[in-house]
Amino acid sequence: MTTVDTNDKKSRGKARKAPASTPRERARDKSVTLADELQETLEGLIVSGALKPGTRLDEAELVERFQVSRTPLREALKSLAGNGLVDMRGHQGVCVATISVPVLIEMFQMMAVSEGLCAKYAARRATPAQRANLVAIHKRLTELLAIGDHESFYEVNREFHEALYDASNTSYLSEQTHRLRKRVGVYRRHVTFQPGRMAATIGEHQAILDALDRNDPEAAFAAAVDHVTLLQDDMVDLIAAISTHLPGL
Repeated sequence: MTTVDTNDKKSRGKARKAPASTPRERARDKSVTLADELQETLEGLIVSGALKPGTRLDEAELVERFQVSRTPLREALKSLAGNGLVDMRGHQGVCVATISVPVLIEMFQMMAVSEGLCAKYAARRATPAQRANLVAIHKRLTELLAIGDHESFYEVNREFHEALYDASNTSYLSEQTHRLRKRVGVYRRHVTFQPGRMAATIGEHQAILDALDRNDPEAAFAAAVDHVTLLQDDMVDLIAAISTHLPGL
């Protein structure tokens, strides 16, 4: 009679286990609350543009879609409202938040300063491992530009910026910059996809990396601000893009 090693049977059982695919399953796997997992899931849909600004979030539809009760869903929506990603309008329900063009311009200006400060601190505080990570992400971006993979470029570009915030080794500044970037994420996609923008991004990121390599905080600040700041033509292009793809703003 053939015997089966118990450890081998266990390992194969684990290998066959399908990855968690619903908020409830992922919450169970990661030992976090279901409300937290729902918030993360909805946030991803909003930031990616899958749920566009102004979209009404129907509770009944979301309960059915994610197979959850209303209590954790409402907790998740309240957290998203606190982060400015959804608007809770009383009897009118909950909608994905919209940003007027004047406010959006202010937010991009704020974004430039915040990222500049992150770069400034990174030039002073980043560890060798954090610097190496930024260089590796930048290399991936260069490869994606060469093959013209726009969607992947956007996601890896986000990784670069978030790695820069982490490399600042700050607490409040990094957290608030992360939050602001999420808030404008769906609009920023339209900047990234403008003709020539990805190629320009490579050179601008390199300027930031060079400043970090020289341990030059002021140059890092200036390079990051220049990278994020929307000049006149860029702003006109952005307004045209969001007017086409995100009407009603």
